[in-house]
Amino acid sequence: MSARGELPTWVDVGLIPLINLVLALLISGLVVVIIGENPFQALGIMLHGALGSLKGWSYMFYYATNFIFTGLAVAVAFHAGLFNIGGDGQAYVAGLGAATPGLILGGALAAILPAGISQPITLFVALMGSILFGAFWAFVPGYLQAKRGSHIVITTIMFNFIASSLMVYLINNVFRPITSMAVESKAINDAYILNFREIGRLIGMKLPSSPLNPVVFLAFIAAFIIWYLLWRTKLGYELRAVGANSEAAIYAGIKPSRIIMIAMAISGGLAGLVAFNEILGVQHRLLLDFVGGAGFVGIAVALMGRSHPLGIVLSALLFGLLYQGGTELSFAIQSISRDMIVVIQGLVILFMGALEDAFRPSLTALFFKVEE
Repeated sequence: MSARGELPTWVDVGLIPLINLVLALLISGLVVVIIGENPFQALGIMLHGALGSLKGWSYMFYYATNFIFTGLAVAVAFHAGLFNIGGDGQAYVAGLGAATPGLILGGALAAILPAGISQPITLFVALMGSILFGAFWAFVPGYLQAKRGSHIVITTIMFNFIASSLMVYLINNVFRPITSMAVESKAINDAYILNFREIGRLIGMKLPSSPLNPVVFLAFIAAFIIWYLLWRTKLGYELRAVGANSEAAIYAGIKPSRIIMIAMAISGGLAGLVAFNEILGVQHRLLLDFVGGAGFVGIAVALMGRSHPLGIVLSALLFGLLYQGGTELSFAIQSISRDMIVVIQGLVILFMGALEDAFRPSLTALFFKVEE
């Protein structure tokens, strides 16, 4: 029995998101009708494009991998009472930590060690570099709020722009080979992650071409680690206590300034894993805008998942479905452009984020009326 005025968990984390999702799809259907297409046909194409083949599933999980990382990054900050809107910048700068070991260390180790030893070492260094560079880029705004009173939203937004300009300069002037016209680094050949198609070829299996690679398992492991951190450790308790009531946390002997900096560092480190996935698992080089807006999608993923790791995984899969299904839909129906797919995704974000509590008062009144 829930307390008076408090909805049961299944209503809060299950029914309300489901209602919001259905309404978002209904409004999206009206948009499709307005442009003269059949919304049921469009929905069928989207679902078949994402779920109707092994290739569709692979792309859906590929998109979801990045969204899990950025969704977890936003959620950790949320639990500490912070709004980290700088996931894109943190993942972008983390590209330095992911690419540099592959470009420099990989070749040096390959010259003195067997490939079976040098590549795992280089990949581990790149993984740690991705986490540390992303953590540093988020730690600085956390420090500025904790020690100087700067607003975390403003600083993380500004750090996105700084990261963008910094990376354009570095890629163009430091990493780009002199003989190349493309604004990107040389290929990382000495240490990169095989995708599942390449792994399948090695073991005699024929798998569809897709960028999905074993980093998807790292995303699920990260979700479990964050769940354990938040609800099974002292640090997680302190982090949630500061987010719930910083004054009460101070009374309990917790230092909010310390927790703010730690939470932001963890958040940035999670966002940095996007770089590890994209650079070493997909692109195999450092290039412009490899993040692709995953940091901002992570905000919607965290909101929809109620900042719970399990909810974030499910929400990331839904957005992966929308991205993959939307791509197939734009190819199948010419009148539905890529911009229309962005509109549909925006409606889902609107209802799952800004309007997530629109129906809570009505459901609360209905639930307790029925309960009486």
